[in-house]
Amino acid sequence: QVQLVESGGGLVQAGGSLRLSCAASGRTFSSYTVGWFRQAPGKERELVAGIRYSDSFRRYSDPVKGRFAISRDNAKNTVYLQMNSLKPEDTAVYSCAAKQMAYDVWRYDYDYWGQGTQVTVSS
Repeated sequence: QVQLVESGGGLVQAGGSLRLSCAASGRTFSSYTVGWFRQAPGKERELVAGIRYSDSFRRYSDPVKGRFAISRDNAKNTVYLQMNSLKPEDTAVYSCAAKQMAYDVWRYDYDYWGQGTQVTVSS
C-alpha cells in the first residue's frame, strides 16, 4: 500500500509556471505507475499525465502536451508535474494517483489517491 501527498499548488498568472509534487510513502514506490489527474468545477476528472514504473514511459493529454512534463525521482519517492505556460483553463484540483506494476498509464484504474492540490490560473 502507498500513501500519496500532493503539494505545490497555488495561484499563478496566465503564462506562469508551477511545479507540483506527489510524495509517496513506502519503499516500493519505484514499482508504481503514477498519473496526474485534474478536476475543474462542473467537469469530469481527467488524466493529464502518466509515467510508467518500469521504463518511465510518459503520456500526456492533448490540452497539456508540450506545456506539462511529468518526471519521477524514485530515490525521493516523488513524482513531479512541471506546468509551464499555464492558462486559465488549467484551473482545477490536481491529484496524483498510483497503481502497482501497471503497464497501461492511461487506464483510469488507479488504486491509490492523494488529497489533491488547488491550482488557480488568473487571466
